[in-house]
Amino acid sequence: MHGVETILNVLGSVTLLLWGVRMVRTGLTRAFGAALRRAIAACSRNRVTAFIGGFAVTGLLQSSTATALLVSSFAGRGLIPLSIAFAIMLGADIGTTVAAQVLSFDLGWVSPLLIGAGVITFLSSESDKPRHLGRVGIGLGLMLLSLKLLAAATLPLRSAPAFMALLQGLQDEYVIAAVVGTLATWFVHSSLSIVLLIMSFAGSGLIEPKLALALVIGANIGGALAPYMAQSGADVAARRVPLANLMTRAIVGVALLPFLGPVVGWLSMIDPSTTRLPVNFHTAFNVVAALVFLPLVDVVAWVCRRLLPDRPVTDDPGKPRHLDPNVLDSPAEALGCALRETLNLGDKVADMLRQTIDALERNDPRIVKAIEAEDDAVDRLYEAIKLYLVQTSRNELGEEDGKRYVEILTFTTNLEHIGDIIDKNLMELATKKIRNRYAFSAEGMAELRDFHARVLENLRLALNVFTTRDIALARRLVGEKASLREAEARTADSHFARLRQGRTESIETSSIHMDVIRDLKRINGHIASVAYPILEAAGELADTRLRPTGDATTAEA
Repeated sequence: MHGVETILNVLGSVTLLLWGVRMVRTGLTRAFGAALRRAIAACSRNRVTAFIGGFAVTGLLQSSTATALLVSSFAGRGLIPLSIAFAIMLGADIGTTVAAQVLSFDLGWVSPLLIGAGVITFLSSESDKPRHLGRVGIGLGLMLLSLKLLAAATLPLRSAPAFMALLQGLQDEYVIAAVVGTLATWFVHSSLSIVLLIMSFAGSGLIEPKLALALVIGANIGGALAPYMAQSGADVAARRVPLANLMTRAIVGVALLPFLGPVVGWLSMIDPSTTRLPVNFHTAFNVVAALVFLPLVDVVAWVCRRLLPDRPVTDDPGKPRHLDPNVLDSPAEALGCALRETLNLGDKVADMLRQTIDALERNDPRIVKAIEAEDDAVDRLYEAIKLYLVQTSRNELGEEDGKRYVEILTFTTNLEHIGDIIDKNLMELATKKIRNRYAFSAEGMAELRDFHARVLENLRLALNVFTTRDIALARRLVGEKASLREAEARTADSHFARLRQGRTESIETSSIHMDVIRDLKRINGHIASVAYPILEAAGELADTRLRPTGDATTAEA
């Protein structure tokens, strides 16, 4: 049981360290995510400014993986050249060593101060930014606390024969040790956590210096492997950035493996502390990589283009264009991406609705097939937005973000329902009309065209209401719903008048004509629903449309 307790203490300390790193990263991303992205974009003028920008941003975030995903997204969308993106990553690799250097000193006494200040800030503020900064303070305190707990938890391991035998087996197998470090870092997605763990082992005397350096080499390679694997399903342009970073770290790591003995001697002359040796080597590793490859960023970019050539571009209308997975840690930005994608979805549904009147009027089966294909794309895009919103909701949403989340999800659902009505109902009516070679009367077709134009205009208005949340536009949209009910009644009266006249076209197409009006009205109901949350929040909605009992009696009299 003593051995089990030791293992549980070590695992608990490591997981607490991972959680602290994550809290720091997410807190800074949510508090300054947009500013950090603007800083990276502003520093992308040349390789030197890009290198400095990558160092500064990652020095704050303490996650080269997060920076790699962000820069990959920029490169994938063509916002920055590949060579500049690689220069940013060289600076980011050094920036991620800053926290390791700071935490390598004995700062355990600061831990309760940071945790206490962070909790007080988080609980005493209602605004988002102070709460996120409080999260950063808690994360830093947990990191320091976890290192203290880890040092205590690893003390019994020095007298554990099985563990010491395992480490003894790695003493001269530095390649295997590097592979172990690579896999461990890829698994936890944090080179900082693994380097600090190695530092703790080295300070406790569990591993000898050369083995510690081999594990640090693996941690650096694993830190580059994690973002490359995370981008495995992304566009080729986005995958080249983490590939360049992985190549350079692997080259430097392989080159340093045969010289671990001399490197230990050189670093010991600078700082003889065995505890700080892995951390100093971690920094030196990335400094060497930057010195070697910063002048060669164009060459590395050329190699990556040869290894990952461009693929033929296929335009998939159902593929999302604005759902950036790298901003999911920042709910406000993620909801902005979802809003833009919802507008894209709305444009596709509007295009389907626009073509509907042509399919009904021209009896062209090709238009029907085209609309059915567009509905498939709308369904795929809707599923992508819904999944993205679910991923966003896993973070803590503020009150305003929570309301916007519900509005976006509701509106996208209504847009998807509109697409289904067009595909499953209106196109079925158009197919029936084509199959039987029916034709609407001139007056009936004019009425359908006018009714359709009003619904299409309301969809355009709904997209503006969704974007601006303007109360006047929302009132106008709801007013159009009542006006459309009156238009439906007038259209029905005109159609019944033609039936009484015995018009052949009207008799043949009577059920189709009325069903089209009914389905267009259903579509307009889904369209108008976007206005109700806005009007309700502004207190512009009545509780019921029913008259009070006294008013009804007066009206009847």
